[in-house]
Amino acid sequence: MNHKELIQKYKATPTFYGVIQIKNNQSGKTFIDVVPNIHNRWGYYQTNLNGNFYHDTDLQRDWNRLGADAFSYSVLWKKDTAGVDHLRQTLKELKQTWLDKCEPAYN
Repeated sequence: MNHKELIQKYKATPTFYGVIQIKNNQSGKTFIDVVPNIHNRWGYYQTNLNGNFYHDTDLQRDWNRLGADAFSYSVLWKKDTAGVDHLRQTLKELKQTWLDKCEPAYN
């Protein structure tokens, strides 16, 4: 495939928004977030946690103390963004629903 075809293929790929969880496998504590695109999101969080981006949070302190291997990542729920008119508002409402449902320790 040439560069132009790769770009067209990328643009045609569906995008999924969803709810993700980072779990401390030793303590069971969780972090819940709602993201507009779940593709490669685990890499995004690992990069930020390794760079101490979440300083002054329990999640960052545990990450620094225990290391990346003590944590796991999962997608709890996802949906195609096609047909979503107001994604920002949808994400805001979805996040509150999941925070109420899961009561994560790190949020």
